Amino acid sequence: MTFSDDNLTTLALAIKAWGRELGFAEIGIADIDLSRHEAGLQAWLDAGHHGEMDYMAAHGMKRARPGELVPGTIRVVTARMNYLPANVDAGDEAAVVWRAREEARAADPGAAVISVYARGRDYHKVLRARLQQLADRIRGEIGEFGYRVFTDSGPVMEVALAEKSGIGWRGKHTLLLNREAGSMFFLGELYTDLPLPVDEPASGHCGQCHACIDSCPTQAILGPYRLDARRCISYLTIELKGSIPVELRPLIGNRVYGCDDCQLVCPWNKFAQRSTLADFDVRNGLDAASLVGLFAWSEDDFNRRLEGSPIRRIGHERWLRNLAVGLGNALRALSGAPESGPLIAALMSRENDSSNMVREHVAWALAQAGS
Repeated sequence: MTFSDDNLTTLALAIKAWGRELGFAEIGIADIDLSRHEAGLQAWLDAGHHGEMDYMAAHGMKRARPGELVPGTIRVVTARMNYLPANVDAGDEAAVVWRAREEARAADPGAAVISVYARGRDYHKVLRARLQQLADRIRGEIGEFGYRVFTDSGPVMEVALAEKSGIGWRGKHTLLLNREAGSMFFLGELYTDLPLPVDEPASGHCGQCHACIDSCPTQAILGPYRLDARRCISYLTIELKGSIPVELRPLIGNRVYGCDDCQLVCPWNKFAQRSTLADFDVRNGLDAASLVGLFAWSEDDFNRRLEGSPIRRIGHERWLRNLAVGLGNALRALSGAPESGPLIAALMSRENDSSNMVREHVAWALAQAGS
C-alpha cells in the first residue's frame, strides 16, 4: 500500500476528526522509538517496584519496542478519553467544588472512597470498542491495513507514547498530564503499519511543583517520576491478590478501590473535563457509598451490581478485604464514639467468613477499636 505525503496528511487529519466523533477528546500520532525509556524500565523492574504485577516483566523490552510486540508497526495512534462523570461541575472554578467534595469524603471515616474512574462502566470495554470503530472507519476509507488495539491490555508504554504523540507530558506522579484537561482521562492505542505523519512531542509543565509527591498517603512516589507500586494504594487495593501489609493498612484510610489523592492536589486538574459519554456516569451510588453498606453486599450482590464495572475484576473476597481495612481505620478514627457501633456489628458479621484472608483483615479491623 503506497500513499503520497499529501494523502497521509489528509488521512491523519481524518483519523483525528473521526476520533472526536467517537468520543475521544484528543488523538495523537507517534513513531515507535522508545529506546530512551528502556534503561528506566529495566531499573524499575530490577528494583522490584512492580510488585506482583509479573506481566510488567513478562515481555522483556517489548514494552518499549512496539515493532517487536506487533511486527510491522511503525506508528502508534494514541487516544485519550475524559472520564469525569457528567454530573460533575468541571473546568477552572467549578473544579474546586468537585475536588473539595472528594477530599471531604476521604476525611469522612465511614465513607467508602472509590476512585473516580471506576464508578461507571469498565473503561477497557468502552475504549476498546471505540478504538475498534476507529480502525473500522480507517479500513472503510483505505482498505485493509495492519493494526492492533490496546487499552491497558498489553505491554504498552502508554504514557511514553502519549507524550511522544503530543497529548501530554509525564507528571511527577508518573501519570500523563494535559494542559487543557489535567489527568482525569483514559489512554488507548492503535498500533499500525500506516506511515502517518507524527505529531510534535509534548513538553513538561510541572515546574517546581511537588504537590503529588507530598500528598501520597503511603509515600509510594519516591521522587519525581519514581513510583514504588508496592506502596501505592491503587496497587494494594486492586492488583495485590493476598493480604495487605499490616504496616500499610492504617495509611490506606477509607480508600477501598484505587486512590486519587495525587490527582486531586494537582493544579492542572482544575482544567479536568467531563466525559461526553454516559458510560462513565456513576452507578450504584458509588460516589456516596458507606463502608458498612458495601460490606453488607453478598457475593451475588457484588457480581450483579457491579456487572460491567472494572471493580468486579478484583472479586468479592478482595472487595471485602479492602472494606475491612477501611472499617478498621474508621474505628480507630472514631475512638469509641457511638458511631462505631454499626461498624463493629458489620465486621462481626463476617468474623467467620469462609475466606482466611477476609477473616484476617476483619480481626485486624476489630482490633483497631481499642487502639
